[in-house]
Amino acid sequence: MVFKFSTIYLTEDVDVSTLFSPPTSPSSSSTACLPLGKSFTRAIAVAGRAAGGAFTAPVNRASWWRPKKSSGDINLQPLRPQGLCAEKLEEELEKVKDQLDKVLEELRSARTQKSQQVGDRFTETNRSRKELELKMIEAAEMLRTFRQERELLQIGLDNALQKAEENFKQSLKIGEGGWGSVYRGFLRHTPVAIKIMKFPSMQGLQEFQREVNVLSKLRHPNLITLIGACPEPCTLVYEYSPNGSLEDWLRNSNRAKQLPWRARIRIATELCSVLAFLHSCKPHSIVHGDVKPGNILLDRHLVSKLSDFGICRLLPWGEQSSNNNTVVYPTDPKGTFGYMDPEFLVTRELTTKFDVYSFGIILLELLTRRPTLGIAKEVRRAVSAGTLEDILDPLAGEWPYMVAKELTDLALRCCEMSRRNRPDLQSDVWTVLQSIGASVDKPRLPNTHERYR
Repeated sequence: MVFKFSTIYLTEDVDVSTLFSPPTSPSSSSTACLPLGKSFTRAIAVAGRAAGGAFTAPVNRASWWRPKKSSGDINLQPLRPQGLCAEKLEEELEKVKDQLDKVLEELRSARTQKSQQVGDRFTETNRSRKELELKMIEAAEMLRTFRQERELLQIGLDNALQKAEENFKQSLKIGEGGWGSVYRGFLRHTPVAIKIMKFPSMQGLQEFQREVNVLSKLRHPNLITLIGACPEPCTLVYEYSPNGSLEDWLRNSNRAKQLPWRARIRIATELCSVLAFLHSCKPHSIVHGDVKPGNILLDRHLVSKLSDFGICRLLPWGEQSSNNNTVVYPTDPKGTFGYMDPEFLVTRELTTKFDVYSFGIILLELLTRRPTLGIAKEVRRAVSAGTLEDILDPLAGEWPYMVAKELTDLALRCCEMSRRNRPDLQSDVWTVLQSIGASVDKPRLPNTHERYR
């Protein structure tokens, strides 16, 4: 068998079909070759160009060739022997294998470490869960114990109240009104004030429930403490205030002598503090609605305690009036005439400025001890005429004129007819009272403390 072998230049396009065409006639450019076997006829591929082509000879039973650039034509150079390539390939494979082994070892180590961490967390979670279960069991047991004790205390309180009511005497009565009577008694050897309420209508029952709801949730040094309540009959048990009410001290000349001007300033400051506390309660501001000397009790140290929350109101913060930013609550007029906000009587809109007006009237009473009705007009006339000293209460001692003048101006601002012009208790009134308190000596308590009978 004779094949025609042509010289191939890589810079030219090659027609592969001509390589397999049979020779037409022998020539000087052809070369006779011996047959190389059937595999040679199966695969011959030529590709590439001078810039970067590659010559590929038959894979089976053939040598490897690569193009090599030269100054002239590109000559085909034989590659290294196949044995050297195999050794190099084995070395590369060994390196790759080592790298894979290293990666696998790192993965195994990371998996082991992760498993250990998960196991530790699982153990910690189980321990925390068991501790939490134990705490929940203890809390449930404690709650059951507290409920049992509360029931026993309630039963004991009901029995004590019932026994106290049965033994009430007229000599123990310390107050009476349309809502009921107040008696002095003892609860577990502790003196208390027991208020037995009579309800001619559902309104009285609502006032009872409102007072219990408010006083049971609030704590303030100048707020009366509610010790207990009994629904049947409707009875409230308060801490006992042995010195009665501020009204008793202002209406009684003998007692008024024992209430000097320093103590009166302190009482006004305490009243401002508790009212500011009520107005700043969240989520509902609390308006007392009936601030007057009769509802300001005095303990054995003449510390004031605000009481009687039967007609108080909780103002929702979301409701705004149309003409200002003051929270309002539409309701019917309630309270004590003379201490009621005059604008409220017209608009029926209850605001925190209602209590500000009442505070101003009480402050004028502490200064002058004059009758409530018309007191603001009388004091304004005296200030305009320059005769303020003439209307100050002489039983309080010698008032420092500048202190009395500053307190009078503050009280008259609180008594403005329009609530817009009244100061804020927390930001304005409290600041003035604190400044006055710092400028005078510490209030001295009276030498004697009469018990309220």
